[in-house]
Amino acid sequence: MELVQPGLGLIFWMTISFALLIWILAKFAWKPIMKGLKEREQSIDEALHAADKAREEMKQLQFSNEQLLKEAKEERDNILRDARKVKESIIEEAREKANAEAIRIIDNAKETIEYEKLAAIHDMKNQVADLSIEIAEKLIRLELSNKEKHNELIQRLLKEVKEN
Repeated sequence: MELVQPGLGLIFWMTISFALLIWILAKFAWKPIMKGLKEREQSIDEALHAADKAREEMKQLQFSNEQLLKEAKEERDNILRDARKVKESIIEEAREKANAEAIRIIDNAKETIEYEKLAAIHDMKNQVADLSIEIAEKLIRLELSNKEKHNELIQRLLKEVKEN
């Protein structure tokens, strides 16, 4: 039972031991502990402040990145628009050149056809004239082979000349 009910001497010595422990802690350990706690509190505050500052910087960087991305998209759109305009102008220029070349080729072909046509007509006339001369020559030979027919032809030709 003595364990459950401590004696007066035990309480006295426990109180002195506890007071001595409190005095030693206050004299040697309390200040360093409080100083450590204060430093810990300051470092936590600084870390929170740095985290807030970093969060703000991240927001600013994100906003800046969004602005840069928006500007890059606008610049890309401008470049694509300019490229389309250049492409269309090149296509239009090529189309105009092709049309001009086609017109030139057609005109040359028409001229060539006209020259060929005139040459063919001239050649045809020459051939008709040659054939006519040959036919006339053969007819005249036939008609001139006989003296009577020869005189008759001369008379007829003289008559035609006189009428004209």
